[in-house]
Amino acid sequence: MQAAPPADRRRRRADLLTHIVLILGVLLFALPVWIVLMGSTHDGAAIGRGEVPLLPGAQGLDAYRRAWTEGAVGTTRVPVALMLWNSFVMAMLIALGKIAISLTSAYAVVFFRFPGRMLAFWAIFITLMLPVEVRIFPTFKVVSDLGMVNTYAGLIIPLIASATATLLFRQFFLTIPDEFVEAAKMDGAGPLRFFRDIVLPLSRTNMAALFVILFVYGWNQYLWPLLVTTSADVETIVIGIVKMIGTESNIDWSVVMATTVLALLPPIAVVVLMQRWFVQGLTDTEK
Repeated sequence: MQAAPPADRRRRRADLLTHIVLILGVLLFALPVWIVLMGSTHDGAAIGRGEVPLLPGAQGLDAYRRAWTEGAVGTTRVPVALMLWNSFVMAMLIALGKIAISLTSAYAVVFFRFPGRMLAFWAIFITLMLPVEVRIFPTFKVVSDLGMVNTYAGLIIPLIASATATLLFRQFFLTIPDEFVEAAKMDGAGPLRFFRDIVLPLSRTNMAALFVILFVYGWNQYLWPLLVTTSADVETIVIGIVKMIGTESNIDWSVVMATTVLALLPPIAVVVLMQRWFVQGLTDTEK
């Protein structure tokens, strides 16, 4: 029997090493999620004693029922269903608002010629240099003065502008051939029709990719909702989890872990459902 050529052996060793690294990476990221999932089926006292569950417990789905309808003991007892809804509304409107504002602002900068056009673009771009912590207290003062504390508007409006998305759409619009613009002018298409019939269809994959990123960004917001919400009616799921584990004692760990699992489901669903458009938007270069 003839031995495999050295090149084939090296390739197989490289493939084996690659798969080992991938498996270790999956275990590294998946193990904490698995522990949380299994912990949600165990009694909270067992978890409080420091036991690390790796197999399902006898409690089953009871912690999910209590979390969904009642919330956790020792907190304001906000049902997880309400917190998930608040987070979903916040994340969805932030993502849609960022895309809408970024699309129109990038379209104006690229396809219109007016005094101060590049000054406006650089004014938007410079905001990337300012961390959120620098802007958050002036923003809170404005929101408070406008009476938007403890409202959906206060949660969403300050976060719907995105310099990063504007920059990405601008760079994409610059790749649209000038022939498209000239053909639209010859057909008598105005700016709004050109935007609707040409620019938007070409931008669909980019919009889908950005939507996934921005939805997860809005879903994971912590600092801003912590400042602008004090009412349980607009409490988000991230703030709810922090409050559940913020007490010194009497933490219902099974409900906390069940809430954490439920908080993972909407972002995972968005990523899975839009995976094809997400990957295409990040990699497709055809116009």
